[in-house]
Amino acid sequence: MRKPELLIAAGSLTEVRQYLEAGADAIVVGTERYGLRLPGTMTLEEIKQATDLAHASGKKLYASVNGLLHNNELEGLEEYLIQLNAMGVDAIEYADPAVLMTAKHTIPNMPLHWNAEIIATSFHTIGYWATKGIRRAVLSRELNMDEISQIKEEANELEIEVQIHGMSCIFHSKRPLVSSYFHHLGKNAVIEGKGKERGLYLKEEKREDIFYPVYEDACGTHIMSAEDVCILDNLDELMEAGIYSFRVEGLLKSMEYNETVLRVYREAIDAYAKDPDLFFDQLDSWKEQLEEKQDPKRPLTTGFYYKELVF
Repeated sequence: MRKPELLIAAGSLTEVRQYLEAGADAIVVGTERYGLRLPGTMTLEEIKQATDLAHASGKKLYASVNGLLHNNELEGLEEYLIQLNAMGVDAIEYADPAVLMTAKHTIPNMPLHWNAEIIATSFHTIGYWATKGIRRAVLSRELNMDEISQIKEEANELEIEVQIHGMSCIFHSKRPLVSSYFHHLGKNAVIEGKGKERGLYLKEEKREDIFYPVYEDACGTHIMSAEDVCILDNLDELMEAGIYSFRVEGLLKSMEYNETVLRVYREAIDAYAKDPDLFFDQLDSWKEQLEEKQDPKRPLTTGFYYKELVF
């Protein structure tokens, strides 16, 4: 059995090193100007160092260029892609067709991963992007297990990536909503803190025990899920379906937490690939390790994997 890739995004060189040691097969990095919901922004020099670190370990480094770009942000995109190609990154993640068009005439041999998140919901849509030359499709977090398996069957040789752990974005706006809120209160958002480090959250009026993390960055405002996906119990189904890449979403988590998650899934993937009985024998132990690190305010669930969602 081919073992799926274990993937996570990193926001610093320290995280790159630690996540590689914890068992990640591939790391995603980028800069806030072009990447969406990254744990940190990295300079081109740091991305080059991260690429070298990954390659020295026999692993891969992907560059996130999946932001929704306005006209002013297109200036410099061509040169940015050329530099990423020159430093040897293994693929470019994109969502905006502007990135695809730019990449096709500047770095035509670069593998492309289509990561548009919520709109990757059918094999016809994914098939369309396959005709444009993508190597991989990152599926919507809102798909259930049957839909994922069906897409994989129809995808032929196209690589399919799914999220197996962590929070998901449930709302994104290019507007600075957090800054506007503080302005309404007569406060300065920079002083108050509007980014990931501030720990802001939204709370429902009638369900006060549910917390939705919210932050604002150069890409706008992001509201995240109140729960964390954990598909460890059903990892065997995804492996049997032949999913190419398993993504751990480490956003708004500590490096220690993410290292634990990576080590657990690394062991689980390796065990199932070697002998399914080994996987099921150790499953309870791995779940206990995750629960020990889990914020009690954020339950672990299977997300939409076993739900039927109506769009």
